[in-house]
Amino acid sequence: MANSSVEQTAQSEHDIRATDSICINESQKQHKWYNNSKYLVVGLLFGVLFVKAEVISWFRIQEMFRLQSFHMYGIIGSAVLVGMISVWLIKRYRIKTISGEAITFTDRKFNKGQIYGGLLFGLGWGLTGACPGPLFAQIGMGATVVIVTLISAVAGTWTYGRFRDQLPH
Repeated sequence: MANSSVEQTAQSEHDIRATDSICINESQKQHKWYNNSKYLVVGLLFGVLFVKAEVISWFRIQEMFRLQSFHMYGIIGSAVLVGMISVWLIKRYRIKTISGEAITFTDRKFNKGQIYGGLLFGLGWGLTGACPGPLFAQIGMGATVVIVTLISAVAGTWTYGRFRDQLPH
């Protein structure tokens, strides 16, 4: 009986972890601190790409939400297409990480919290003209007022983490 209770608790923990942003496939390998420099370089290149493609432009984001331009929809659609092809290739050819670890995908259950979260995210995106990805690029370009948006995003993330167990999943 006790073993069944432990299994239910483990399954419940897995269900909770599968519905939010906590990583299920956590790496077991330990790396030196300088191994993270590759992420810094890719992040900087990604930021430059965002600036050049005008993804961080408040005006482009407003055009998207007002349905006045296809620019952002084309970029988002291209990213979705690349993501779909990448996942298909990873699954088809069982591609591993650079470290040699297997990549696994977990099926997710739909719940109404995703609708509320998406609406809240979209509202914040429309009001501020920034989604979390380009915040640092916007600040780096000199739009220091975006620091308020960054602080708000961090506060919202902290609030979710603080009350996650009380929220319906």
